[in-house]
Amino acid sequence: MIETLSPVKYTFSGHDTFHCRSLWLKKGYDYLLLDKKFSDDDAVVVLGVGKNMVSAIRYWMKAFALSDSDDQPTELAHWLFDDEKGFDPYLEDEGTLWLLHFHLVVNNHASIYNLIFNTYRRLKIEFSAEDFLKYIGRLSSTTAQLNVSDSTVGSDFGVFTKMYLRHTETKSRDEGFTGILTDLNMLGYKKEGKLFYIANAERHELPAEILMYGILVANEGSNSISYRRLEEEANQVGSVFALNQEGLVSKIEALANHYEGIVFSDQAGIMELQFKSTFAPHQVLSDYYANV
Repeated sequence: MIETLSPVKYTFSGHDTFHCRSLWLKKGYDYLLLDKKFSDDDAVVVLGVGKNMVSAIRYWMKAFALSDSDDQPTELAHWLFDDEKGFDPYLEDEGTLWLLHFHLVVNNHASIYNLIFNTYRRLKIEFSAEDFLKYIGRLSSTTAQLNVSDSTVGSDFGVFTKMYLRHTETKSRDEGFTGILTDLNMLGYKKEGKLFYIANAERHELPAEILMYGILVANEGSNSISYRRLEEEANQVGSVFALNQEGLVSKIEALANHYEGIVFSDQAGIMELQFKSTFAPHQVLSDYYANV
């Protein structure tokens, strides 16, 4: 199972102000397969990027749960990027972007994503960079594990917006302008007031199998999960994918109709998802990519 960090441990910075480019994750994976280290003298040459970008690639590999603390590829990295058996080495399917988004949030190596999607957007529907900075200031005054400067938080927030915010300018991803997760259309922006927002939505484009993968990873070993937990709790699919009730219910019902061994019950107004059979996250992904 993919490792996640403790939700009480916060990590900021490390990206050298570079948001993740679409080809960096495959580059980083292939580089690690050569049994090389990001600190090697020839890393710049082999990866074909600048020195600071080498550090950023290392950071994003960890942030997306694609490398572990020893800079070794994780199971998830092999599943996605292996040249022979990888599901989607060049990120051609939008489901892969939803999968990466899920791990970016729940892995908590880059804590701004965990905080914004799980907590902050529920406290403040529309927010500016200054609003988020004040929020971190209040949080740090009550949390010993959080000690970070305003400039660092501001830098992280700027990278966050580049990762998710779709721009109207027509530019190629190869130019490094577009963030890797902008196609998910999760982050909105109001020019008047310079306000950002992440609204709960049905997320028609989110594959039900990716949702099921997220449920299995976040609730490892659980055979019965309350709907309220899935909808409201941190690192659960309702929070991570910013789903409204209609969207979450419809996807769960679709899974129950498709898979034998999944039951979605509603007794006396208490909704519950039950697994009557054992489902492995890797197999769910295999099923999804076999049909795209």
